[in-house]
Amino acid sequence: MKLSGLQKQVIHLYRSCVRMAYKKPVEYQPHWRKFTRDEFDKHQHIPKKSFAAVEHLIRAGTRRLEMYSNDQIKDIH
Repeated sequence: MKLSGLQKQVIHLYRSCVRMAYKKPVEYQPHWRKFTRDEFDKHQHIPKKSFAAVEHLIRAGTRRLEMYSNDQIKDIH
């Protein structure tokens, strides 16, 4: 099955978030991975055809990823 452009963007964002989690201190990595999974699961019900909502969430997620990638942020609660 071929993925749409938006689906590819969502997968890329998810993978980037998981990669970022592995750059955090080892003791906090499970918190980051759980947070990432929970955030994506929270919006899993949004229909694929709801382009505006998906694009908005991708932009918001990218901004949050940039913010959380800061080395000074160690843990998430």
